[in-house]
Amino acid sequence: MTRPNIGMDYAVLDCPDPAALANFYVQVLDWKSVRDEDDWHVIEGPAGERLAFQLAPDFVPVDWPTSGVGIHLDLLVDSLDPAEAWVISLGAQRVTGIPEHQTFRVYRDPVGHHFCLCLRD
Repeated sequence: MTRPNIGMDYAVLDCPDPAALANFYVQVLDWKSVRDEDDWHVIEGPAGERLAFQLAPDFVPVDWPTSGVGIHLDLLVDSLDPAEAWVISLGAQRVTGIPEHQTFRVYRDPVGHHFCLCLRD
């Protein structure tokens, strides 16, 4: 069988308020909003990468590390300390109680999705 042409469009994060969570990531990433509806928001970066936010009124974040992380975003930064200060000022929370790493730190966005700030190579 020949493999069909399958590509990836974007990752979708469930959340109780798509507009608010999209706005958080617009500020974190300096991307632009390209679609905003009551139940669906999409943001886009300069290279065409996209992230979507879908209304899920009963969304409950996973309790990591107890129940696994499921899926998370790795965001590239030049320096961890200023990036950490920025995301925390926007409403992120650093995840504590895990081993320290030299090259990344783990956070929760305002809804509870996990993401990492990772040093660029």
